[in-house]
Amino acid sequence: MGILVMQASKLPVAAAVASLVSLQIGAAVAKTIFPLVGPEGVAALRIGIAAMLLTAMFQPWTLRLTASDWPGLLLYGVMIGAMNLLIYRAFAYIPVGIAISIEVLGPLAVAMITSRRVLDLLWIGFAALGLALLPLGSAADGLDPRGVAFALAAALCWGLYVAVGSRVAGHGNRGVAVGMVIASLVVLPFGIGHAGAALLEPRVLAFGLVVAALSSAMPFLLDLFALRHLPRSVFGVLMSASPAVSAVAGIIILHERLSVTQWSGIAAITLACVGTTTRSAREARRAALDAI
Repeated sequence: MGILVMQASKLPVAAAVASLVSLQIGAAVAKTIFPLVGPEGVAALRIGIAAMLLTAMFQPWTLRLTASDWPGLLLYGVMIGAMNLLIYRAFAYIPVGIAISIEVLGPLAVAMITSRRVLDLLWIGFAALGLALLPLGSAADGLDPRGVAFALAAALCWGLYVAVGSRVAGHGNRGVAVGMVIASLVVLPFGIGHAGAALLEPRVLAFGLVVAALSSAMPFLLDLFALRHLPRSVFGVLMSASPAVSAVAGIIILHERLSVTQWSGIAAITLACVGTTTRSAREARRAALDAI
């Protein structure tokens, strides 16, 4: 009986890790089909198919919305769409692991904006150090500035997505589905304009379904299970490994090699994410105790 309980307690952690791995493998797989439909086409396939899956699962048309709900939902959906378009454009110019490492600076910055502790300056320092190290060890000309710019823009969108997400959270899964439908309306014109009828080719649709499943559907379902059983602090720390996992996926699937210096930059950004997540969890617990 004790062994069964121990195994059951490990399932939420396994689900969170599986979600992280699935998401980053999906990002690497997405890059492999850029030659077929381009970054815009891949973004359209991922978001479009994910929107259809979530709509079928959660029936968002049953959600009762007021006029005051729509601004938040619209911004939420637009940020999802823009974030995907921009990060896939970044993938076209720089390694996946480096692009994701830059992108996570968005939500990290949102967490730091509310900082009132001197210790948090340390995590800001680690993030800045990591960002400075990422271009080192690349080719003679360093990282393509276009890729860095797209990744930074994606980071800004991710930060806004996190900031507005609390407004959407009250609508539950159906609110997420509405946001994904809005995101698809943002992304599809770009995908169709770039790839056209190629998006409907059976091989492309099959790849798109794989990317949507790995990058959206599976992580979403696994996260729901993990968050029901794990403290948000533990979940956040696990998700902080995103830059490192994406870099490993880039090596295995795309053969993108990084220098020791770049790995050090990824490690520094990951450490900043872990420190910030732990700090946020402590503050949340303290606020809960003060409210009692």
